[in-house]
Amino acid sequence: MREILGRRRRLLSKRGDGRPDVISAALTFATEWQWPVLPGVTADPQGRSRCGCPDPECSVPGAHPFDPGLLAATTDERMVRWWWTNRPAAPILLATGGHAPCAVSLPALAAARALDVLDRRGMRLGPVIASPARWALLVKPYSLEQLGELLYAQDFVPGSLRFHGEGGYLALPPSETGQGPITWERAPLPGSASPWVPDVEAVVDTVVETLTRTGVSAPEL
Repeated sequence: MREILGRRRRLLSKRGDGRPDVISAALTFATEWQWPVLPGVTADPQGRSRCGCPDPECSVPGAHPFDPGLLAATTDERMVRWWWTNRPAAPILLATGGHAPCAVSLPALAAARALDVLDRRGMRLGPVIASPARWALLVKPYSLEQLGELLYAQDFVPGSLRFHGEGGYLALPPSETGQGPITWERAPLPGSASPWVPDVEAVVDTVVETLTRTGVSAPEL
C-alpha cells in the first residue's frame, strides 16, 4: 500500500505537550478506515491500575465500554469528534467483527515468539497491537462457525488465547489504559483505505503451537 505522508503525520501526530493526539487517531480509524469506534472508560485518576467504572474488581481497567455501550460504536465523524472533544483522555475502542477487523490476542512474550515464527515462514501479517501484558494480531472478520472449526481441529487450545470477534472490542493506539499504554508493535501503513489483514486461519496454528510450547496456558490479563 502506498504511503501518504500527510495521513501518516495525522495518525502519528502529537499534541503540543508531546502527548499523542488521540482525537486525530480516532478520526482516522472511523472516517478513513471505516472502523467503528467508541470511547472506553478512563482509568481512575486516584490509581491508574483501577478503572473509572463502578466495578472495584474490574479486570480491564480503563479499556472497556461503559457509557456509551458497545452498540454505540460508529464511523460517524461528528459523533467521534464530539466524544473525544469532551473526553480527550478516553481510550479508543474498536468494535470488532462485522466489517471491521477481528483479532487474536495472547500474552506478550508468547506473541513475540509467534511473530518470529510467522516471519520466518514468510507469512504476511497486518497490524499488531501491543499492551504491556498482551499483543493482538488483527485478522479478517470471521464467524463463530469458522472459529469453531479451527479450534476443533486443535489438540489443545491454551486458555490464555483470546479471540476478539463479533460483539467484541479492542483498545487501539495511542490509548492510555489502567494496564498501560496501547501501542503498535507492527504499525499499519496509512492510506485511503483500512490496512490489509490476514485470514484468521493463517495465524491460529502458529499462536496455539507457540503458547503450548511456552507453557502459557492459564488465562492472563
